Amino acid sequence: MKPTAIDHIGIAVASIEESLKFWEESLGIKCTGIEEVAEQKVKTAFLPLGDTEVELLEATDPESPVAKFIEKRGEGIHHMAIRVENLEEALEKMKALGLKLIDEKPRYGAGGAKI
Repeated sequence: MKPTAIDHIGIAVASIEESLKFWEESLGIKCTGIEEVAEQKVKTAFLPLGDTEVELLEATDPESPVAKFIEKRGEGIHHMAIRVENLEEALEKMKALGLKLIDEKPRYGAGGAKI
């Protein structure tokens, strides 16, 4: 397992539209698109920032992991995605180290990315 970069930083928000006002109007960082990922019960918006991206995550279902995160912790940083050379190998190594995994096998997220 070799980490190669920070792919993106996910931020849980109550409203993508409201959050985009800050990112676009205050910081001048433009959204490249909004996408719903039905399997994850989330709507996402990506904002390129240097060599990485900020991903805004809005729950589309009150039972989704993002909704539960916001309910428990409030809006804020939800995750940091680290790009690796081999995702399957990285998951196996994390499992062998005894780390708690959300998923033991890769799945597909926004933009069809394997996560």
